[in-house]
Amino acid sequence: MRKLFALFALLAVLCGLSATAYADEVATAVSAVAAAPAADAAAAVAAPVPNKGDTAWMLVATLLVIMMSIPGLALFYGGLVRSKNMLSILMQVFSIFAMIIVLWAIYGYSLAFTEGNAFIGGFDRLFLKGIFDPVSGSVANAATFSKGVVLPEFVFVAFQATFAAITVALIVGAFAERMKFSAVMLFSALWFTFAYLPIAHMVWFWTGPDAIKDAATLASETAKAGWLFQKGVLDFAGGTVVHINAAVAGLVGAFMVGKRIGYGKEAMAPHNLVMTMIGASLLWVGWFGFNAGSALEANGTAALAFINTLDATAAAALAWTLAEWLVKGKPSILGALSGAVAGLVAITPACGWVGVGGGLAVGALAGVVCFWGVTGLKKLLGADDALDVFGIHGIGGILGALLTGVFNGWGMGGTGIADYVANKVVDTDMGAQVWIQAQGVLTTLVWSGVVAFICYKVVDLTIGLRVKEEEEREGLDTSSHGESAYNNL
Repeated sequence: MRKLFALFALLAVLCGLSATAYADEVATAVSAVAAAPAADAAAAVAAPVPNKGDTAWMLVATLLVIMMSIPGLALFYGGLVRSKNMLSILMQVFSIFAMIIVLWAIYGYSLAFTEGNAFIGGFDRLFLKGIFDPVSGSVANAATFSKGVVLPEFVFVAFQATFAAITVALIVGAFAERMKFSAVMLFSALWFTFAYLPIAHMVWFWTGPDAIKDAATLASETAKAGWLFQKGVLDFAGGTVVHINAAVAGLVGAFMVGKRIGYGKEAMAPHNLVMTMIGASLLWVGWFGFNAGSALEANGTAALAFINTLDATAAAALAWTLAEWLVKGKPSILGALSGAVAGLVAITPACGWVGVGGGLAVGALAGVVCFWGVTGLKKLLGADDALDVFGIHGIGGILGALLTGVFNGWGMGGTGIADYVANKVVDTDMGAQVWIQAQGVLTTLVWSGVVAFICYKVVDLTIGLRVKEEEEREGLDTSSHGESAYNNL
């Protein structure tokens, strides 16, 4: 516990440093305003102004993604574990969410979404400095995917913060019911820093379209982008950054922490599928913010991502149910819910890049393939991935990322991609794009897996990964937190 307290103390010190950063920011802003010539003021008037509709939509989308994590993911996971571990999983998801939000403001956003090199950003936005001008009361803007269209940068910061938080929280499902709370928190901070931030930067960072005028400016601006962005990897809302990234870390954790006591010998059925149903439903609703919000504008692309999220998820739920019915003889609510989540995962990288037919195909395939992922593949791997993080998020993420390349082209009803030099949309070649998508998948698998292994080792050598056997048998609710989810009155 002293290690955990030390971790929180360190976070408190870092937060305290924000006062110094803020004072420096005020002094810089005052000097800049005092020295600004009249020409700069005229240029500021001509600068793009955020559209209130886009801003309002993105604030709502951000709230929806928050709901996905707390309470959505927390209740989904909570219902799947045994009753003696219900509160522990809720505590892990909630605490990770809070910690990552703080770390995102301190350094995460800066390292993910500012210019640095092809693999990681810089320190220009530490403590979110430079976004708010206290003298003028103005907020800096962030680029979208359309020329001349911007958002208040704080809105983009908050939206992306929720992605980082839910990604890290997803991992805990793989090693649920047997890992120390302090170890969970320390691992989460390390993995977020060395796996999530580089992958997010490599896939999503670019300077925006406004500076692209011709082939020369396209080349110069692309050279500033993340490594996988430069290659042309398409990931609309996080197939690689979120799902594959988290799933690999979870699978590595399942191997390194070890199987639960009694795994394969004792009953470990979900204790409350009603909770899981509520959580899955909140995930589905919140996912519209996750996917449609990734358009960064209230436009046709957001509408396409929205309808694909609706249709693909429904198709996946039905496909999983049918597959389970055929294989096991009975359809189950757990299967339908798992299918829905599989569909959400698989359509995430594709939702703004494929047509409705492609979206339905992605969902249906995800339902069947992920059903195999949590049955056949899980047995082959032999890991105790308690809540099937890899079988659903890993397999669904890989499938969706690759199928994005298949269905993105016009011949398959997809959108193609933007040509910012010619200012038009152009078609993509299926074979070439699938290979590009595969590079994104492989990079994420290797990067996240290696970083996760190192982070688990560091945690194990410092504070230890696993609770004692008697604590695991008693349940983490009481042994780690001194509480019980269900008290007899």
